[in-house]
Amino acid sequence: MIRIPSPDGRQEGRRRAATRPTVRGNPVVSATAALGAVVTGGLMAAQPAAMNAFADAAEAGAPQHTQLASAAQSLSIKPVSDGATITAADFMDSSPASTALIPAVVPTERESSVDKRDVEQLHKGEKLALEAASLHAAAVKEANILAGGGNLDDWISVALNKLGLDQSLSRGLKKIIMSESRGNPHAINRTDSNAMAGRPSQGLMQTIPSTFRAYVLPELANRPITDPVANITAGVRYMIANYGISTLKAGGRTGSHGGYIGY
Repeated sequence: MIRIPSPDGRQEGRRRAATRPTVRGNPVVSATAALGAVVTGGLMAAQPAAMNAFADAAEAGAPQHTQLASAAQSLSIKPVSDGATITAADFMDSSPASTALIPAVVPTERESSVDKRDVEQLHKGEKLALEAASLHAAAVKEANILAGGGNLDDWISVALNKLGLDQSLSRGLKKIIMSESRGNPHAINRTDSNAMAGRPSQGLMQTIPSTFRAYVLPELANRPITDPVANITAGVRYMIANYGISTLKAGGRTGSHGGYIGY
């Protein structure tokens, strides 16, 4: 309520509308003050375009409601629900001018090298774990074979492993075994000269008792002559000592006619 003195000196009270202030000075500051309203249910992102629109309208002498409408057309209003987390992205648009305000996070050379070492260590750990698991599985399998399990291929594999020989020799060794005993660990020759002398050839490699005792791998010396792995180690060591490893690789000795000759 503004009271204006009357020409005759009397106080006349009447309601007059407040004069709208004229936007002067810095247009951006004035626009910011005029637009500093709380927008219910959302956030008002004052972009440079909105500021410029408001300033242009103000300089042109447009009414304040026109100035506000012009600026509002350039504003981005992004609703934010209750309890939502407000980030820098809520205040920025996708224009280069606004996104340039958020610095990109670039890892330093030291951080990159640390990350690389971490990945290398992880791969190394995985490799060691796989190797350990493989060795454990092999040890369990070998224990089962030595306990009487497995088949001919398993017995050959374990015997070569214990002798420290390459598994590539398994093909030649298997050929010798099949020629000597047909793969039967309990085979006994009761018809040859050794049998007649009371020392029959026995086992997969058909070794006589004295040969078995002399050439069996020491750690298997307490096993019987018919033990598959022990018998193979004795026969292989005897063959290498007398005919060389090449004979073992070739699958035994052969005669002039190309047939197998026992060792």
